[in-house]
Amino acid sequence: MRLTEDKVQAIKQVVAMLAGEDAKVTLFGSRADDNKKGGDIDLLITVDHVVERPAVLSSKISARLIRLFEGRKVDVLLSAPNLQCLPIHLIAQDKGISL
Repeated sequence: MRLTEDKVQAIKQVVAMLAGEDAKVTLFGSRADDNKKGGDIDLLITVDHVVERPAVLSSKISARLIRLFEGRKVDVLLSAPNLQCLPIHLIAQDKGISL
């Protein structure tokens, strides 16, 4: 995993504040692979409750983290009971690292 402990804690704190304390965070994509370089930060946020406005929630999390990480791009994928499960969700769950 190519994230510092400070960044992991910042991600967990922002996600808990915006998505709830019970939200689970999974890092996937190039940052989950120690053999790759660069790349954005791809996160799967999983919650057990209905998300009324998923686009708003994911953009708020992304924007807050981009500011904290001085412009580093952060992509947020949501998983909730009321949201469609796409192949990217399965890839993130299978190959990702729980934070």
